[in-house]
Amino acid sequence: MVSNTLNNKKKTSRFDDLIDAARSRQQRDKPQLMDEKPTTASKSTSSDYTRTTVYLPKQLHRQLKAAAASQERQMSDILTELVEQWLLSENKSQDGQ
Repeated sequence: MVSNTLNNKKKTSRFDDLIDAARSRQQRDKPQLMDEKPTTASKSTSSDYTRTTVYLPKQLHRQLKAAAASQERQMSDILTELVEQWLLSENKSQDGQ
């Protein structure tokens, strides 16, 4: 009879209990996080942006990443700014020819 009682009882492991606790905590904290951060449109879902791949030397990438982090900016925003500046200078040099 004791074995039947154990078999009928839902088997859970400590891992399952930890997962359930984490999910409960996440649900509890979720509304607070949403109130703190303003929602912004993601570039990945915006039709105004396209994704591209740029190959940079590793050292240059590290420097860019560090500079972006120190300024609390996204690397893509810095690259966009630099490409815009470069295109403006190209247009000015072509107009002067």
